[in-house]
Amino acid sequence: QVQLVESGGGLVQAGGSLRLSCAASGRTVNTFAAGWFRQAAGKEREFVARVIWADGSNDHSDSVKGRFTISRDNVKRMVYLQMNSLKPEDTAVYYCALSNKWVRSVTEYDYWGHGTQVTVSS
Repeated sequence: QVQLVESGGGLVQAGGSLRLSCAASGRTVNTFAAGWFRQAAGKEREFVARVIWADGSNDHSDSVKGRFTISRDNVKRMVYLQMNSLKPEDTAVYYCALSNKWVRSVTEYDYWGHGTQVTVSS
């Protein structure tokens, strides 16, 4: 059984920064990639970023590329999302998730945290 716990969300003004953390516990041996997703009020959950556990290779959505950076620490079993130059449209609940494949689709991730709220004011 795998458990994921996100933290680091909060209120921030446009242009500010936040770093989200995701702590993984349990049996994560079969994990290939970790991802960050977000869901704004009234919207579908969408892909934000993903990282390969083994080597740290990463990928980001066009909407956050150049502003957000996903990373992981294999020893600590942590996944991070550094968010800079935040915009009001970044406001959403952010979730971390694990997958055994290299994909962006929400449906291909097997384990999910409960999310952390990020609110960006203008």
